[in-house]
Amino acid sequence: MTRATLDKQPHEVASMFDDVAANYDLTNDVLSLGQDRRWRKEVAKAVGARPGQKVLDLAAGTGTSSLPFARSGAFVVPCDFSLGMLREGKKRHPWLPLTAGDATRLPFRDDAFDAVTISFGLRNVQDTDAALRELYRVTRPGGRVVICEFSHPTWAPFRTVYEEYLMRALPPVARAVSSSPDAYVYLAESIQSWPDQPTLAGLLKKAGWSKVAWRNLTGGIVALHRGTKA
Repeated sequence: MTRATLDKQPHEVASMFDDVAANYDLTNDVLSLGQDRRWRKEVAKAVGARPGQKVLDLAAGTGTSSLPFARSGAFVVPCDFSLGMLREGKKRHPWLPLTAGDATRLPFRDDAFDAVTISFGLRNVQDTDAALRELYRVTRPGGRVVICEFSHPTWAPFRTVYEEYLMRALPPVARAVSSSPDAYVYLAESIQSWPDQPTLAGLLKKAGWSKVAWRNLTGGIVALHRGTKA
């Protein structure tokens, strides 16, 4: 299995990410023209992890996204449901407590984390509402959520160019740098079908999060959503 369908069956999505695990970080760097490193820095700033805090990094893949939280002195738990990604992460970062888990049924107690975050993974979850409720459940009162996800450019001419890149340029580039280029066709389609910024903010509020806000990055290609557990 090298690609999933847009109904996002968990076994299909996990298998797809297992297939691309070895080169996933490099491929993302190439396809985003290096922007993914900037986006992850913005996530780290938004989370604002401090020494001694507990941070859940959901859809952490190989654990690359978890490193800034660990460097801050926080205790970070990288969690993903792709065993292939976790195995690759364990090779690279054997000291990280990489954990297998489904976003809709997290293996953590209530109120366990000071902050929860997910980058470029929420749109791959079959039940978005359930995942947002689970993130809320495992966050302590007063804790925060930060979601970094592909979104929709706000300037119409740029949006047209971006969508052309996704569906026309991305697959050939993926074929050149990835062992499973069909997976990136799914990723392009999943980005196009993902809700826009206000809609995702509404889903966060529906799940119980308060003080919900978002900030666009790179013209809205990516959006950072934040919320607080009352």
